[in-house]
Amino acid sequence: MSDEPQQQGSAGHQGWAPREPGDTPADAPKGTQEGAPEGGAPAGSPAGATPGGADGKGGKGKKPKRPKRKGWRRIFPTWRMVLGGFILVILLGVGAFMTGYFLVDIPPANAAATKQSNVYLYADGTELARDGKVNREKVPLKQIPLHVQRAVLAAEDRDFYSESAVDPKAMIRAAWNTVTGKGKQSGSTITQQYVKNYYLGQEQTVTRKVKEFFISIKLDREVSKDDILEGYLNTSYFGRNAYGIQAAAQAYYGKDVQKLSVAQGAYLATLLNSPNAYDVATHPENKPRAAGRWNYVLDGMVKEGWLAKSDRKGIEFPVPDEAKGTSGLSGQRGYIVKAVEEYLTANKIIDEETLAKGGYRITTTLQKDHQESFKKAVEDQVMSKVDKKARKADRNVRAGGASIDPATGKVVAMYGGIDYTKQYVNNATRRDYQVGSTFKPFVFTSAVENGSVTQDGRTITPNTIYDGTNKRPVQGWSGGTYAPENEDQVSYGNVTVRAATDKSVNAVYAQMAVDVGSDKVKDTAIELGVPDTTPDLTATPSIALGPATASVLDMTEAYATLANHGKHGTYTIVEKITKNGDEVELPEQKTRQAVTREAADTTTSILQSVVEGGTGTAAQGAGRPAAGKTGTAENDTAAWFAGYTPNLATVVAVMGQDPDTGAHTPLYGALGEQRINGGAYPARVWAQFTKAALKGKPVKDFDLELEQGADVPEVPDPTTGGVGTPGTGGTTDGGTTDGGTTGGPTTGGQNTGGTADGGQDNGGQTGGQTGGQNDGGATNGGPTDGGTTDGGATDGGPTDGGAAQGGPTGGGTDTGGNGDPGGGATDGGALGGLTDG
Repeated sequence: MSDEPQQQGSAGHQGWAPREPGDTPADAPKGTQEGAPEGGAPAGSPAGATPGGADGKGGKGKKPKRPKRKGWRRIFPTWRMVLGGFILVILLGVGAFMTGYFLVDIPPANAAATKQSNVYLYADGTELARDGKVNREKVPLKQIPLHVQRAVLAAEDRDFYSESAVDPKAMIRAAWNTVTGKGKQSGSTITQQYVKNYYLGQEQTVTRKVKEFFISIKLDREVSKDDILEGYLNTSYFGRNAYGIQAAAQAYYGKDVQKLSVAQGAYLATLLNSPNAYDVATHPENKPRAAGRWNYVLDGMVKEGWLAKSDRKGIEFPVPDEAKGTSGLSGQRGYIVKAVEEYLTANKIIDEETLAKGGYRITTTLQKDHQESFKKAVEDQVMSKVDKKARKADRNVRAGGASIDPATGKVVAMYGGIDYTKQYVNNATRRDYQVGSTFKPFVFTSAVENGSVTQDGRTITPNTIYDGTNKRPVQGWSGGTYAPENEDQVSYGNVTVRAATDKSVNAVYAQMAVDVGSDKVKDTAIELGVPDTTPDLTATPSIALGPATASVLDMTEAYATLANHGKHGTYTIVEKITKNGDEVELPEQKTRQAVTREAADTTTSILQSVVEGGTGTAAQGAGRPAAGKTGTAENDTAAWFAGYTPNLATVVAVMGQDPDTGAHTPLYGALGEQRINGGAYPARVWAQFTKAALKGKPVKDFDLELEQGADVPEVPDPTTGGVGTPGTGGTTDGGTTDGGTTGGPTTGGQNTGGTADGGQDNGGQTGGQTGGQNDGGATNGGPTDGGTTDGGATDGGPTDGGAAQGGPTGGGTDTGGNGDPGGGATDGGALGGLTDG
């Protein structure tokens, strides 16, 4: 067989076999191949088929090629390419827009845009302080005057209410002006600026601009124009660390936005373009530029029909106030802010976390003039005397004070310390210093309230006589021996309650606490206003000496109850609270009769004596009828004066605290004094402040209703002796008889060295008279360890020594703190009677 491949044809076809190249005959007609039939049909083609078509004449020929573009025409696209490219760009643009629109959501507001400061106001509405790092106070659009709104629109976006969210023409114009050197301009609408302020940030990036574009369009479809304008006005920066139109109004003109004039509103609108450059108070050299922009704003208002031409002519450039340094919480501001925060959270008005978010406008009850008067009084009477270089103890001196209107319970003034940024702890609200003898009036109030009697059954009144012997053990107490020391170890012998209050005799008040019942004393103190959670407020005899560590504000509230005839209403330091224009509900102030009027008023009567002739005479400097009580903490770490007039209750304390360790320190040697007592510096501060606070107001006397028998001197039974009788050497209502007894003058009871505040009896015990010395004397119940009565009765009366109720007097120490010095009175004196002050 041949190796050549064989091709078999079918009916009507000629078979063919491959040939080697070059086998075609030379004389073969052009266009034919060997093996093709005549006529030119290739082998294997259907019969009658001809090349190029059925007619054999070539039929429809091939389409001629388009001539190639040559020369310069090659560099330009054809119209088809241009049209196709344009359509492609349109499609891509629509696709990108739709993609961006659906992918970019309106995000939550950024933290910086929502952060606001809390604004604290005095009672008259003037600003007191702002807290928080961001100086912003949000206000609703309805509180922003229309002329201020329109000034901003005239400055930034006059077509705001009619245009769309974005303005491509403005964006292009702004870009062109920037490129051509006409100044950097914003092509953003107010909507876009608001989106940047509230949702995004200030970074200049393409990503941020793209987001701003899409969010603005969405926002414009979902939020009203008014809401967008309100947001813009509350988030824009105006310079001076002021965010929002309200903060700007305060920063530049010291007023709320509602009170801005057209001129002032236009100036604030001017600042939006360049806050720092247009602050003419800080940069006076820029005033021409600022004035030019300001005029542009006003002219725009006229052009838009928002301001009459006649009104425009009379408007002058409103020079802003001088810029002030950031006050923050310096001075008294910080103390007040913290006190308000404590009040709001303690009374569950606003919780701490919510308050920290800011945005509250809090009107306090504090009166600006009273606040300034308190600060000045402390500076004049205490801080101006501090010399830290000369006296080491002076570096420990602190002061605190508070004042309440008794009729309303409103705190009208508070002094927390020299400066919140230097001394962080508020000395008016801290609860870590003993109140000392300022607590004693509560013991007497409780005695009258409960109709209490002494151990031998005598009703307790201002004239009830007690034994004021130093370290005298209390009687009737089953909790162990308690024998408190009197200040400076002075013994007063038989002394009336009034005189014991004047001289702050510990022995008398410790016994009175037992007579009343220390649990009842505690209850009365709480009823008056001392918190039941006060540290060391315990139902023991020592409660009378004031170991409890109530705050200055707590004690002011309690004394205000006494001033208000026993009616108590929890103090308030907040008058009103709003947020975003909505008022926050405050608890209703309820006043109730905490103790009877007789109990409160009788206490007032004996506290008047303290001011008139006891340890608190410095308070007379107020020039008003006053009642008060001095107090000293244990180891003299604090000195107090608590007092009131009929229409103002105020408490002042001077404290000792090491600035490095925070430890309480004695005040010995401070301010150039050997010791500091409540009747000195605290009473002087009280007097100066009270005088200033009540200046111009009519003098008002106390209207008192005393307990029955309060003005009747106590007459003892002459068969038992001890206290004498009026007119024969005995006690009277707070004073003494002229001659002591009918038997002769006293020879040892003269006060030769005492003072009203801090003195003591340098004359010691009385020694003369024919009956001998009475140094404690025998009592009805047993011997004493302090001496016996050497002689019998004289012709002036028996001398059995005093009013002690019985029982041995053994030892004991003062565990409850010391009271004030007695003020220099003798404690015994003549046989048959005593001098008590």
